[in-house]
Amino acid sequence: MNTTSARTRRILGVTAAALVIPTTLTGCFFGPQGPQAVDFDGVQSATIQLQAEGSFVAPGTLDPTAFGSRGSGFFINSDGIAVTNNHVVTGAGTLKVWVGGSQDTTYGAQVLGASECLDLAVVKVDGDSFPFMSWREEPIEAALDVYAAGFPLGDPNFTLTRGIVSKADVAQDFDWASLDHVIEHDARIRGGNSGGPLVDEKGKVVGVNYAGDDTFDYAFAIHRDQVKGVIDKLIAGEPVLTIGVNAQALPPTEDGNSNGVWISSIQAGGPADLAGVEPGDIIASLGGVVVARQGTLEEYCEVIRTQGVDGVIDIEVYRPSENAMYSGQINGAQLEKEGGSEPTPTPPPVGSFVNISDDSGRVGVTVPDTWAQVVGVPVEGNGIQFANVTASPDLASFNSSWSTPGVSVSATQDMSVSIDTYLDSYASSIGDQCASGEPGEYDDGLYAGRYIYFAGCGGGDTDFLALVAVDADGTHQMLLTVQMVTETDKTVVLEQILNSFVAQF
Repeated sequence: MNTTSARTRRILGVTAAALVIPTTLTGCFFGPQGPQAVDFDGVQSATIQLQAEGSFVAPGTLDPTAFGSRGSGFFINSDGIAVTNNHVVTGAGTLKVWVGGSQDTTYGAQVLGASECLDLAVVKVDGDSFPFMSWREEPIEAALDVYAAGFPLGDPNFTLTRGIVSKADVAQDFDWASLDHVIEHDARIRGGNSGGPLVDEKGKVVGVNYAGDDTFDYAFAIHRDQVKGVIDKLIAGEPVLTIGVNAQALPPTEDGNSNGVWISSIQAGGPADLAGVEPGDIIASLGGVVVARQGTLEEYCEVIRTQGVDGVIDIEVYRPSENAMYSGQINGAQLEKEGGSEPTPTPPPVGSFVNISDDSGRVGVTVPDTWAQVVGVPVEGNGIQFANVTASPDLASFNSSWSTPGVSVSATQDMSVSIDTYLDSYASSIGDQCASGEPGEYDDGLYAGRYIYFAGCGGGDTDFLALVAVDADGTHQMLLTVQMVTETDKTVVLEQILNSFVAQF
């Protein structure tokens, strides 16, 4: 079980292990030749926060969901040209921008160019005379001191975290990018930092942050040379390793079959849009090649590199909303439904998700809308009062059998009982009913603790997660249990739950 994948993109705040360096808002200065790039003290002034508003179809769901996700970026000239990530902006109906952490002025912006394979995008922010950054000219080597700038958690408060480069230039494939040049570093980043700059001690940009791995506390930035090699084309609106989508490779099945590449949103008027690809489609093959065999965009991007962005590329997609296969071409024949084709193997989709909370409004989580039986009354255990919300399609069956999925989320400010004590209790009461139990550490930037993942419960295929964690500020403790019956419960639903559980005191 990967307990970090859901929130690696979702949130990610600065923990006590990272150094948060407050800076003042300063701008670029004007020299004899005109505006000059900021130095280290001006990094905040040239860093922006973006909010993409629109609709997308989340992996494993059927219905479009309105969203307003936030990411980071940075100006590269005074005219308002800024760099960010493709996954931050592609498919957005509107963009809002705030500069330097100030919420006093909201700017509009336009996407000039984007690439899903490189996870890069360039936007033009309305206005001019903005502070901006320049690129580091010296070599980028291991042990270089670096600083990650941005707005983690979607918070308007600017943060700057310090680390060093551990690997200066490596190729890397992720589920939402395929890059030849990546910098691995340990300057702590969290969701909301996406698209923000990684700078050196002079404030010069060495890379664009785009991913993190909480398990080992690694962070990853798109290498300066990768960005500079395509930036002019993106500014000019030329397509670079893209068919105009916000794409995410799905994990392969347990027996190694591909689940394809999920399309959450579409660039209006882009090649995929013109071919008839829709948000919520799953690309099964591109150019006759099965994609996402390892759960990354590697094969998908290799086809585009080989065929070219203007090439006619055969495409086959599965449309979960119709349980049907479509085939057609990028830059060619539009998609048409195939008769009698078998769909790509993928977990069956859920309808949509809803946010629920306990009666006091302190505890919340996102669950499938079919988990319509919800109880939000407080519960007591070990002499401790918990705020609690429990949801399931059938609460009576959930509480008495292994045949029905459900979730229970509890929170308390009384932390007199240790995490190990709670987990030992779960192991004693549940362990003998399951085939195995996998313990592990959990840290998503908001909560840190431990878990046990039980498999084969009740002699069947049901899995059970017990997680106990404390918030980053040390104000409360949370107990989360999830019972999962289907593959969808174990993938899409579990990810949504881990991506959303929260308490406020």
